[in-house]
Amino acid sequence: MEKITVVKIGGNVIDDPAALRGFLADFASLPGAKILVHGGGKLATRLAQKLELQVQMVDGRRITDKGTLDIVTMVYAGLVNKQLVAGLQAAGCNALGLSGADGNAVMARRRAPEPIDYGFVGDIESVNHTLLGELLGAGVTPVFCAIMHDGQGTLLNCNADSVASSVALGAARIAPTELVFCFEKSGVLRDPEDETTLIREITAESYAALKAGGIVSKGMIPKVENALKAVANGVRSVTIKHSENLLNDTGTVIR
Repeated sequence: MEKITVVKIGGNVIDDPAALRGFLADFASLPGAKILVHGGGKLATRLAQKLELQVQMVDGRRITDKGTLDIVTMVYAGLVNKQLVAGLQAAGCNALGLSGADGNAVMARRRAPEPIDYGFVGDIESVNHTLLGELLGAGVTPVFCAIMHDGQGTLLNCNADSVASSVALGAARIAPTELVFCFEKSGVLRDPEDETTLIREITAESYAALKAGGIVSKGMIPKVENALKAVANGVRSVTIKHSENLLNDTGTVIR
């Protein structure tokens, strides 16, 4: 393989059928080997509210008790994952939906309860790059949700941006890998309500100032931090961009 492209899709795009169809068509047309990683938090949040389960978020990360774990597993590994796989099949891309437990693809450990007890939330420990290579070599496109496992029978809810970063690092052991985070904004914005305030480039140094100044906050924090981790450890490039611009050379480049 000359190159592997790992794309993470999330945000409002998952909830917008028209936008999602357009994104899946663009993703299917990407040349070469590719992997899709998806979130789906808004749907899980709505279902939790209907079931009167409290939703708690800290710095863009969901606190997951047992009831919430059941919901996010049903939504992420079930409904959303299979809708994406079906959409890719319709677009001519042979896809296979996976959680971390499937094929022992991704292992995680439950996060320590200090200083914040996130419940059944996991941090990625390892990615089965051999399995990825076998699937990609057979012309199959893996589609990962954010539900991982600890190898002891426990499922864990992981941040989808962290999953994408870790999967990209695993893929980088097979071939040069590019990571793209797609959502409903044109990239990292100085003003989230103004698309003209796009930040073209972020480095580790500039990120520290952006976070301290509150410009990068909430759900954007894990996205940028995982992008920085990826480029520091072997991923060739990382871009954060609007889902409509997947095939265009735009967005925020992480260096």
